[in-house]
Amino acid sequence: MDALFLSRLQFAAATMFHFLFVPLTLGLSLIVAIMEQRYASTGEATYLRMTKFWGKLFLINFAVGVVTGITLEFQFGTNWSRYSAYVGDIFGSLLAIEATAAFFLESTFIAVWVFGWKKLSAKAHSFVMWLVFIGANLSAVWIILANGFMQNPVGYVMRNGRAELESFGAVVANTFAWHQFFHTISASYLLAAMFVMGISAYHLLHKNEVDFFGRSYRIALNLAIFGALVVTVGGHFHGNHVAETQPSKLAAMESHWETTANAPMYLLTVPDPANEGNSLELIKLPSMLSILAYNDPDATVKGLKDFPKEDRPPVVITFLSFRVMVGLGIFFLAFVALAWLKRNQLLETRWLLWTSLAAIPLPYLAIQAGWALAEVGRQPWIVYGLMRTSDAVSPIDAGQVGFTLVVMSLLYLLLGLAGYFLIIKNVKKGPQPQTLRA
Repeated sequence: MDALFLSRLQFAAATMFHFLFVPLTLGLSLIVAIMEQRYASTGEATYLRMTKFWGKLFLINFAVGVVTGITLEFQFGTNWSRYSAYVGDIFGSLLAIEATAAFFLESTFIAVWVFGWKKLSAKAHSFVMWLVFIGANLSAVWIILANGFMQNPVGYVMRNGRAELESFGAVVANTFAWHQFFHTISASYLLAAMFVMGISAYHLLHKNEVDFFGRSYRIALNLAIFGALVVTVGGHFHGNHVAETQPSKLAAMESHWETTANAPMYLLTVPDPANEGNSLELIKLPSMLSILAYNDPDATVKGLKDFPKEDRPPVVITFLSFRVMVGLGIFFLAFVALAWLKRNQLLETRWLLWTSLAAIPLPYLAIQAGWALAEVGRQPWIVYGLMRTSDAVSPIDAGQVGFTLVVMSLLYLLLGLAGYFLIIKNVKKGPQPQTLRA
């Protein structure tokens, strides 16, 4: 294994592990803000207890997420120094804004929220939680704008053998990045909502704090419906943009080999990249790929054979990641619709509660599959059409990368175990009985 493979593996491991915590932070900050807003408006003690219980889980998740994200930015200097030298003028500015503005806003107001219970009024304290939510989502904006440049480079000019920033406005207005942002953020809201629904279902199955967890379930369900709808609709429009900007990724997503007008889609396909085709294609839907990609049944969809082999993404991983993401998205839509119909009969609908509990990992799987699709489907480019991944790696010994990969994996394992141990411990313990604000 060479330094390139190990560096890619290390960055993928760090990113995917870090992203076990990021979407829950984004969504749970909104849910806690809604709960505390209700407490500030009504004065009901139940909403205060909800704020503190779910807020504690938010803080644990946030802390582990921050720690696991630190190594990612270091890797741009250690493992990907050639990439940093080539596009650092653009990429670095976006990360700097995220760190010095959005993240500091978020972390500062989290500290105010944690230590301000006795020092701020209920409405002022609730407002602070909304600022935490805004800061978390602003961080996501700048991170995804940076990734969006890698997916669809804009606003740059080639000068002195490197890409330099020409239009910051063009980078910020990158349509690909904003499609990516709304798709990711709605998926994060859905994940957090199903996290709350699943934990609430666990307690409702044990008839523990029925009013508390019944309200929690219904608040989260409203957000889950919103998230499931937006992620589906936004995902379609994002797919349209991928078809325009990354046609090789689109072809790999569907294992589509021949350039075809009125391109069909097959519900059951088995890719065979070695023979540049598919070994199985069943249940043909005429013109459906053209419709999904371009909203036009007569549109021509470019096939993988029209791209040089060295420019094609890994087909099987891209193909399977897309299907896992879409399949789970369909499940979420059906599930939240059924949950909405039974929202007032939760205790009597035990199958719904058991399904809610069992479904907690599924949004995590869907988001991981989505990011695998985005990143693997972009290959062999680290910046699409501009710089190959093989040209971006640092001139570093493979043994050094392998050693740091092993150490990082062990540390992340310990952090993950500690984080989820604390979350599970507090979930089982349940909310503290409390009637007074403290």
